[in-house]
Amino acid sequence: MRENRAHGLLALGGIALAALLAVIGHLNGNDDLNPWSLTVSDFAVSDRGGVVDAAMAVLAAATAVLLPALWRTGPGPAPGRSVAAGRRPSAATALLLTWAAGLVIAAVAPTNQPGTPMDAAAHVHRYASVLAFLALPIAGWLLAGHLGGRAGGWLRVLAPTSLLLAGAMVWAAYPGGGVLVGLAERLLILAEVALLAVVAATLARRQPAGVAAHSSSCSMS
Repeated sequence: MRENRAHGLLALGGIALAALLAVIGHLNGNDDLNPWSLTVSDFAVSDRGGVVDAAMAVLAAATAVLLPALWRTGPGPAPGRSVAAGRRPSAATALLLTWAAGLVIAAVAPTNQPGTPMDAAAHVHRYASVLAFLALPIAGWLLAGHLGGRAGGWLRVLAPTSLLLAGAMVWAAYPGGGVLVGLAERLLILAEVALLAVVAATLARRQPAGVAAHSSSCSMS
């Protein structure tokens, strides 16, 4: 339980630090950059290796910290939970790793400067970002059944909300001509960071699987 709490709290601290760094990156950014029509990546490429890139790396590290606690954690309370629901959340952890890897790749491979043609690094950045943005809400949806309770309810709201916002961002970027693509992306990031924070906070309170199973068997005897 102490290990889970430590991992959960460390991840929450990392999430908070990443959010703070991202805000600093926006406040200290070039005055010519418009957050409503330009993406976070556009802010990052204007300050290569700066606080926005650091925020992405910290968020990836916070996700990685969660994985051991998630693997140890037993399923949450839910009426009629099946045996399958108690299995280790291997698909969700793989998707969380995909999200973290996508963040790191996007931080290392910069996008193109606004108004310039995309090069190879920019294409890598785009595909890594898309993969990360899609992997996290799917992982959250899968974890809703594993974590159960109030956390599961929040994840069932935040996961589809994230996917809808991802769709809004794609629409803004292409048919919308880039109008408000920055706003759509920031709302998407806010929803996905909230999803990750729900997972971290829940794992900080949840018992390991072996302890949960022992407590359940004692209560039934």
